[in-house]
Amino acid sequence: MIQRRHLLSAAALAPLPRFAIAQNAGPDRRPSITIAVQIVSISGTLEPMREQSNVGFRVMPSFSEPLIGIDWLDTERAEPVLATAWRRIDARTLELTLRDDVRMHDGRVMEAEDVAFTFGQDRMWTGLPADNRGLFVSTTAGAAGKTPPPEAVAISRAHFPNFERMEVVDRRTVRFVNAVPDVTLEGRLTRTTGAIFSRAAFAQASSWLEWARKPVGTGPYRVASFRPGQDLVLEAHDEYWGGRPPLRRIRFVEVPDVAARVAGLMAGDWDFICDLPPDQIQGIERSPRHQVVGGPINNIRLIVWDKTHPVLANPLVRRAMSHSIDRQAIVDSLWSGRTQVPKGLQWDVYGDMMLRDWEAPRFDLAEARRLLREANYRGEPIPYQLLNNYYTAQVASSQILVEGWRAAGLNVQVEMKENWGQILGRFPGRGLCDNSNTAVFNDPVAPMSVYAPGGQTWAAGQWQNEEAPRLMEALQTETDLQRRRATFRRLLTLTEREDPAYTVLFQTANFTGKRRDLPWRASKSFVMDFSQRNWGGVG
Repeated sequence: MIQRRHLLSAAALAPLPRFAIAQNAGPDRRPSITIAVQIVSISGTLEPMREQSNVGFRVMPSFSEPLIGIDWLDTERAEPVLATAWRRIDARTLELTLRDDVRMHDGRVMEAEDVAFTFGQDRMWTGLPADNRGLFVSTTAGAAGKTPPPEAVAISRAHFPNFERMEVVDRRTVRFVNAVPDVTLEGRLTRTTGAIFSRAAFAQASSWLEWARKPVGTGPYRVASFRPGQDLVLEAHDEYWGGRPPLRRIRFVEVPDVAARVAGLMAGDWDFICDLPPDQIQGIERSPRHQVVGGPINNIRLIVWDKTHPVLANPLVRRAMSHSIDRQAIVDSLWSGRTQVPKGLQWDVYGDMMLRDWEAPRFDLAEARRLLREANYRGEPIPYQLLNNYYTAQVASSQILVEGWRAAGLNVQVEMKENWGQILGRFPGRGLCDNSNTAVFNDPVAPMSVYAPGGQTWAAGQWQNEEAPRLMEALQTETDLQRRRATFRRLLTLTEREDPAYTVLFQTANFTGKRRDLPWRASKSFVMDFSQRNWGGVG
């Protein structure tokens, strides 16, 4: 998979010693902060080739960086990160110039070979065989050797579906070579899976799981410790290419209960709390010492169906369920009108690719009942696998959904589950579940890849359709705007109307409670940015 123009020597893999930083000679007066979150990682790892969740997206940019990034604070557009420049050699090839003197967390200076390793066979394109539970289930795979878990290959195929090789041109130049033309190569490289890691640190790790719980990247903070189910501690990487980080230490601590997070903030135990439902905002803002920041972000909450369930195999039933949802009632009653019902799986950041005449399925119980009669539905039970507020206000949302389905004549039965493995595993009786999807870059390819080979919904066996891969291929390779728009429209028609893979609920709003005196802004995504540029200019 990787074309190298020179061989690595053993010396090239050896980590370099850290250099003393004169400005750190005196007392370190930078603050440390504690952030209470619902969960740090659903996979028990910090490796993006396994952890592809909203909560992982929150923490990863602090310790890992891609070649091209997204400015989540303001523009939501691409910006240089580890690459200072890039250009198209042809429709299949993107050449990138690497930033000089990027020191990684192990003290080595990042080189083109680290980029080649990141996209190489050892990390991306090899994986253990999946067990009979399927993908996205195990949280301990890779404990006995260096082979990545089976999800690594699926995620690689979804995010870089026609990757051919990463070509090392010289020490500061690489070329991403695709097998076919792809208008979204630049966007794909902004994903967390495009973050660059140390090949030497990976080689020294005793197992894949050890590596995945303490990956060595280039971000402003390095992973000091990670205890799955407890906390993640990050420490300042003072040799960071972007300048000295403004914080000495960041601790993300898991506090699953919302009330406990709020109480801890008010008591001074935490400096920030995440995943805050709107009904808690007013109480926090009564305190002169605290405030709530945030709003709608680049994520949409969904219901996803399992087509293998005998009742849900009929698309008429899924369509009926879509028309039985009062989305505006959820927005008004649970989110206090602080977000909106989206136009299907779309965001304004799509620009010219946004289909502004598209709408989410209308709330229409008469139409839902008509579809159920046509489907010859006779009240068979439909299981709804539900987590206890992994998503903000998830249980409250589910109650509105179930009432709407009941009013249409649907017999939906809630089954509470403890973790995502019990949701996505290939167990008998899977029905429907909550999910979400994110515009990780500003093109429909980003979220729609979930419903094509390698994407989570496809790989988990919840939904597949023979037309979807062809449409995704066309969306990726077509360069004419109007033809791309027509392809996207057809893909939305397939996945939202004809053979629904999902139905949208509302655009996610992300609220963070914080100490009022801390000079930090919320981003337009789940990402929490604690770099210099987002800490009041403190250096």
